[in-house]
Amino acid sequence: MGSAMKDRDGTVPAVTPPLDPGFRPAVLENRTFRAAVAASGRALPLALVFDRGDAGVSRFDTEVFDARTPAESAWNLRYAERLVKSLLWARGARRVIVGGPPAIAKHIGEAYGPGGARAFDAAMASRIYAAPFTVEHCAASEAPPARERPLRLGGHLDGCRVGFDLGASDRKCCAVRDGEVLFSEEVPWDPKVQKDPRYHIDGIADSIARAAAHLPRVEAIGGSAAGAYVDNEPRVASLFMSVPDDVFDREVRPVFARLRERWGGVPFEVLNDGDVTALAGSLSLGETPLLGIAMGSSEAAGYVNRDGAFLGWNNELAFVPVDLQPDAPVDPWSGDRGCGAQYFCQEGVARLAAPAGIRLDPEAHRAEQLVTVQQRMDAEDPGARAIYETIGTWFGYANAHYADFYEIRRLLLLGRVTSGPGGVLIRDTAIRVLEAEFPELAAQVTLSLPDEKSRRVGQSIAAASLPELRGEDGA
Repeated sequence: MGSAMKDRDGTVPAVTPPLDPGFRPAVLENRTFRAAVAASGRALPLALVFDRGDAGVSRFDTEVFDARTPAESAWNLRYAERLVKSLLWARGARRVIVGGPPAIAKHIGEAYGPGGARAFDAAMASRIYAAPFTVEHCAASEAPPARERPLRLGGHLDGCRVGFDLGASDRKCCAVRDGEVLFSEEVPWDPKVQKDPRYHIDGIADSIARAAAHLPRVEAIGGSAAGAYVDNEPRVASLFMSVPDDVFDREVRPVFARLRERWGGVPFEVLNDGDVTALAGSLSLGETPLLGIAMGSSEAAGYVNRDGAFLGWNNELAFVPVDLQPDAPVDPWSGDRGCGAQYFCQEGVARLAAPAGIRLDPEAHRAEQLVTVQQRMDAEDPGARAIYETIGTWFGYANAHYADFYEIRRLLLLGRVTSGPGGVLIRDTAIRVLEAEFPELAAQVTLSLPDEKSRRVGQSIAAASLPELRGEDGA
């Protein structure tokens, strides 16, 4: 491909993460590819359509080479495969339509077919939407249009409400009466390794009961939890990853419907924790469109559009590739490399400890290992500082990557990893990356951290606001 291939040197970041010199940001790869396509004078349209059934249809338009060489063909396939993977987890789909060159559609179909490199992602999409996952092909001119279906939830703080947030290392709950928080609490738990769903069910019920004890009555319950949720049912959730599939379908999927019955059928809404992060941010800041990202046991994300509505997207950025270096770390769940779950969470902190010269207790839980690093950061340890600078550099490039898929004016950071001075350093380093490499985004997007209390329990309070009381008088 001649000069076009030389342009790929643009994938080397101008700002190098201190502890990850081999980092190759996906956003730079994509921008280099698009620039090479434009310079070739032989661009072909590529329309990628993500059909979620009744939940709506998303579309992403781009361009690829009218390939004349094996190198151009290979670059087309690499670009399209990583793009489909990113958009599948950002937008969600039970069916992907590839409008463009047949070779690209064939490659994507094979990757997501039985035994393909992305078979895991196809299986998860099937579980989320309770339908077989398919990849179809058409001409770019025949690709269906977008058909988004915005949904308004949250912002209701009248009456007596319980909110809960289920994380991988603790579950939070709160009691809210007419907008006043009467009680909030964090309870440690370890759900990922538990095979018996009674552990999870009893824990959730306990948190609701703890908060309810501080209210004269319970009129609504709202929840936030990691994973993909459809119609208040967990479809794919790392919290239940050790529960066998048949037990999951029988006991876990109906868990919130059963809890609602236990509480007299009150309005009960559960959303992905990332969406509630975004809701919390839009409620506290009064600014949209907003992308919220929680760096906890994994990377959770959520989005509200400029009208303050949810779009029914997956927003599972933990599975979105952000690093394209060949030896990027492997996500043990999906088997893919370079995805956010290895970067923007407790796992990312633990992974950087050894190159930072910090020894962690290998028997300790990731949350306990994070505390060790945070204590070292409080003590101004240079190794701990390098960890947070590395995460901040990663995150600056990831921000620009996400901005290709989301309209963003405010990006809100929450989660245990952002607690304390380390979170401030992550934010400030990410801003420096945007200013150095993406000045147009630096001028457009505001990165912010809420106060410490909001970072840790704000999601449960926002979750409490999800349901709307019945009737104008709340009766």
